[in-house]
Amino acid sequence: MTSCTPSDGPPDLLFLLSWASHALQTEHAAGLAELGISPRAHYVLAQAHTGELTQREIGERCGVDKTTMVVTLDQLERAGLAERRPVPTDRRARMVAVTPAGEQVLRQAQQVVRRIQDDLLATLPEQDREVFLRALLGLVNGPLANTSPYAPGARSGC
Repeated sequence: MTSCTPSDGPPDLLFLLSWASHALQTEHAAGLAELGISPRAHYVLAQAHTGELTQREIGERCGVDKTTMVVTLDQLERAGLAERRPVPTDRRARMVAVTPAGEQVLRQAQQVVRRIQDDLLATLPEQDREVFLRALLGLVNGPLANTSPYAPGARSGC
């Protein structure tokens, strides 16, 4: 990779994290497309898997706004992978349930994501893998945790 950081200073952390994030998102999108779902649909299915969360709660956990959540759930319902069910105690709320077909796709998606992540981490020396993940978790659960409503620490999940 050609460096886009100044040669006389430290590496540009924002550039490096953005580059890595974009590349990993591209890999996830390509791998999950083979299953007919997007990374966002995968995140929603993974959160809905318990059957105990409302549409709003899943959207919050995944950092997805209301409109995008509706579109994503519409797609999942059309594909037969999830369904919205009324909440008995709140007529405005809907629980999201993963269908048997959705469970199967979710299992396959988790295998795809695991393979992609394992392949990526395998490019690092073995002794650096755990250190890298621990450092990254320290950043996203520490100083970066509450920098936006979509930050991992703010949404507890996706």
